[in-house]
Amino acid sequence: VLGKPEIQNYTQKGSKLNVVFQDPLTPYTFPNGSFQSIRDIFQHDLEYKLYYWKDQSSGKKDATTKSHAFELSVDSSKNYCFYMQGIIPSRRENRNGQESVVVCTSVGRNILDEYGAEVFIIIAVIAIVVITLAIVLPVILCKRKKAKAAREKEPLNGV
Repeated sequence: VLGKPEIQNYTQKGSKLNVVFQDPLTPYTFPNGSFQSIRDIFQHDLEYKLYYWKDQSSGKKDATTKSHAFELSVDSSKNYCFYMQGIIPSRRENRNGQESVVVCTSVGRNILDEYGAEVFIIIAVIAIVVITLAIVLPVILCKRKKAKAAREKEPLNGV
């Protein structure tokens, strides 16, 4: 089974999404003791497939490379999520490796996309309640104070 490729770096600038990754290591070692990567073993019979989609969408696209990087044309105003896996095209079975971690870009994301309209509605309702209390409470307290002062000025009954 092919291991997970490790996404080292990704950037989304304008309409370009660049992803740089590292081959997974194997348990096999070179004579110097360092571990061989799957590229060292499979060489030209190894390719990687990147699956990507617009954030909050379910329609996936894919791209394939034999190098350590992808450069994709994307919509510059949208965020994208993606993952990748190694593939050995010459194999009939166990062709696909393990999937990498899913990563998402975060450019052009506005605060409404981030938190949703519900949060802003709740904040607006709380603000209205606080403002209403700030106006109503002093009015009630002022009327009570005037009523108390008026009662104190009244003469006592039957004393």
